[in-house]
Amino acid sequence: VCTPCLGRLRRLNGPRCERCGSPTAWPVARCSECRGRRLAFASARSAVAYDVGAKALVSAWKERGLRWLARDAGALVAEVVPRPKAYTITFVPPDADRLLKRGYHPAESLARELELQWQVPAVVLLERTRPARPQRGLGLADRRANVRGGFRARERAPTRVALVDDVYTSGATAGAAASALRRAGARHVDVITFARAVR
Repeated sequence: VCTPCLGRLRRLNGPRCERCGSPTAWPVARCSECRGRRLAFASARSAVAYDVGAKALVSAWKERGLRWLARDAGALVAEVVPRPKAYTITFVPPDADRLLKRGYHPAESLARELELQWQVPAVVLLERTRPARPQRGLGLADRRANVRGGFRARERAPTRVALVDDVYTSGATAGAAASALRRAGARHVDVITFARAVR
């Protein structure tokens, strides 16, 4: 990605919600987006806003097979997001059909890049319990229902885990995956994504 295009991506390094990472006018412990919700993760942080530029990059990375974009995404995350106090990095597991179609998994690619950037080991901790219906086009309640119980841990989880995905939209997927890690022994889960939908 050329330097001007990378420079135009909106970094999310201003005031934010301490819990879900949503940009705010000033720092808050809980914003209107996550207040009143039970969240399985301790925090969520993203590098850039999921706007037109970020959507084009993510589309090329996920749907057009430009795997090397994981390097740029990882570098941006390491630039904007502080290194989490985690013992290990893991990632939201892929849907089998989409993995077969793409031949690789963007969230895992990002996790492997962050392993190098942060010197924290990346391991496979989660798997899907059933095929995933795409979240695109679903409302918030339907998104939560779609992924509820959709993940399970493959082994005992460390007490502090960084959970990586490519994009944070409603937090439903991150919450369901974090719940599975909590059931497996994690006490503190930090969600890390490249981009985040900003309302």
